[in-house]
Amino acid sequence: MSTTVAVSRETKEMLRKLGEKGESYDSIIRKLVEKASWKELDDRWNKILTEDEFIPLDEL
Repeated sequence: MSTTVAVSRETKEMLRKLGEKGESYDSIIRKLVEKASWKELDDRWNKILTEDEFIPLDEL
């Protein structure tokens, strides 16, 4: 099932440039969302690594 999402012409052009020939806007948007999710997870892990203290396993 499909739906319509309104975007500006500028946004549509940006999406078109990000995609490959013949790729749907749905596919382009899905890839962007997936990359954003991984980026968010990576940022969270980096924050944990820089701000939290770790106890070596052999000390548990």
